[in-house]
Amino acid sequence: MPSALQWPYREARDGVWGAQTSTLNWCEEDYNVTPYIAEFFNTTTNLIFLYLGAMGIRECLRYGHGRVFIISFLGYMVVGLGSMAFHATMKYSMQLADELPMIYTTCVVAYATFSYGQPRATRLLVALGLVALASWITIYYLSSQNPVFHQAAYAALMLALVFRAMYDMEATLRPALRERCKTVAEADGILKQMWKMAFTGIMLFLTGFFLWLMDNTFCQHIRGIRNTVLLPWAAVFEGHAWWHIFTGIGTYYCITWRLWLEKCLGGGEKHFALQWPSPFTSVPKALPRSTSEDNRVYTNGNGSKKTV
Repeated sequence: MPSALQWPYREARDGVWGAQTSTLNWCEEDYNVTPYIAEFFNTTTNLIFLYLGAMGIRECLRYGHGRVFIISFLGYMVVGLGSMAFHATMKYSMQLADELPMIYTTCVVAYATFSYGQPRATRLLVALGLVALASWITIYYLSSQNPVFHQAAYAALMLALVFRAMYDMEATLRPALRERCKTVAEADGILKQMWKMAFTGIMLFLTGFFLWLMDNTFCQHIRGIRNTVLLPWAAVFEGHAWWHIFTGIGTYYCITWRLWLEKCLGGGEKHFALQWPSPFTSVPKALPRSTSEDNRVYTNGNGSKKTV
């Protein structure tokens, strides 16, 4: 029997959005919390994309980070909004609004990754190639409606970005930093912090994937646990919701990783530093080195100062 600290699920599972038309449905039972949201926890946990994306855009505008990263964070927020719409309605059109922006946003970061430092003609070719790739993935996915294809395409793009960033760090950035920095220890310290951020982001992704996999594999058992412990404790056993949280933070790390890497490749470590007190209490930010919390004065990348 439910106690004062336990709330039962809804008995009626009717919803305002009608029957499911999406090709996927997750382990959270539909309309078990409210008739207005099909998957309540899978919907609300996407708010982390909106919060971190807005923060990322604010930092880009405030400190003059590259325009491509503003677009990346905008795409990141669109993914969160699309995922909210998908899980709230379980409609196929909203499923596409969730899944396709994942591909497009990753392609934007891929452009930043593979076009950096290249001549204009090469940058144009990279852009055209990525547009062609995103178009092909879209057309094939719309025709096949195979979610495994989408998942494989997204994973392949992410792996390409991760390995290229690792190559840039060791093959290009490390020798450049050792030339520019006063000591080898200073140069290696910047790389060590960057590797730590990359490793943390990757582990967040892998943790989210593990919870997503367990949620799919042992769904019936997990549903039994949720129906025993009831709300609000059942929220702890929503594996797909945890996937949103971990991958939302992990994706923010990946975009910031690329942003900070490009800053350092361009010599920006002289004027900027990675602020990241703890992986458990904060997310990394590339901030000006000269910062006064009293008068809110920051140093720009060109050495001048502005008040914010």
